[in-house]
Amino acid sequence: MAGPKKPPGIKRVRDLVDGVLLLDKPVGWSSNDALIKAKRVLNAKKAGHTGTLDPFATGLLPLCFGEATKFSQDLLEADKTYETLVHLGQTTDTGDTEGDVLETRDVNVTEEQIEAVLAQFRGPILQTPPMYSALKRDGKPLYEYARAGITLEREARPVTIHKLEFLGYEAPFLKLSVMCSKGTYIRVLGEDIGHALGCGGHLNALRRTQVGNLTLDGVVTLDELTAHAAPLSLLAPVDALLSSFPAVQLTEELAKRFLHGQRIALGKEDVVVPAEPGRVRVYHDSKLLGTGQLQEYSILAPERLIATAHQ
Repeated sequence: MAGPKKPPGIKRVRDLVDGVLLLDKPVGWSSNDALIKAKRVLNAKKAGHTGTLDPFATGLLPLCFGEATKFSQDLLEADKTYETLVHLGQTTDTGDTEGDVLETRDVNVTEEQIEAVLAQFRGPILQTPPMYSALKRDGKPLYEYARAGITLEREARPVTIHKLEFLGYEAPFLKLSVMCSKGTYIRVLGEDIGHALGCGGHLNALRRTQVGNLTLDGVVTLDELTAHAAPLSLLAPVDALLSSFPAVQLTEELAKRFLHGQRIALGKEDVVVPAEPGRVRVYHDSKLLGTGQLQEYSILAPERLIATAHQ
């Protein structure tokens, strides 16, 4: 016999979960599907990711829960690092293994030729976004046009390749490490390198190893998360997203003023102030209060506040 039916109109009660999950995204999963799965396992009320990974890619996908979602934009803006395998001599319509093969060519390149070509792609470059991307035109993502057989003009955009390291070559596979600015498409980089070598290419594999200051240290797979007896214990604290910013410790009275949105002249207080102005993470008694902007004359202006810090 079937079990009792769930009464209509009753919604699942989600928990207020705050923290960051350093997920090792599996191949074949979209970033959004991975987020939905993790959110369900943690029974979290609010969640978001920090920039998508293609379904065929694996690696670091930081997922933000609760108050951490206030700071996810910082990782969207952050530099990313990848390891990738470029299949030289074969192009696909998507630039990766998920597409249909368009052309196959012989590969006759040396490591010296590869090194010479890689040098062309280091530093600031212009890159044309691929048709198979989530960029929108007239409210519709480009990949929907591509699936309909429509190719649109796309304007090349400036990106920066901070590091492009040659890791190995076993024909026809070229292994690279790439550290790049936001908005860089590694698929396009692989295609462009293959084109410059005269044989074409597409990405055979892609793994993200770093986002901002976050690395693969401490990453968790979806299987590990699902099987864990206490999955909430796998979350990193909210300030794991903010480790690149200097910290400011406030007294109890200053903390109250900060949480009420007041600007504070720290130069007149008994507070250690960073030497340079800019963004800071703000604490009281080791508890994160939020972020602020340290302005001229050591003026601290509140920016994004942790709602639970008032408790």
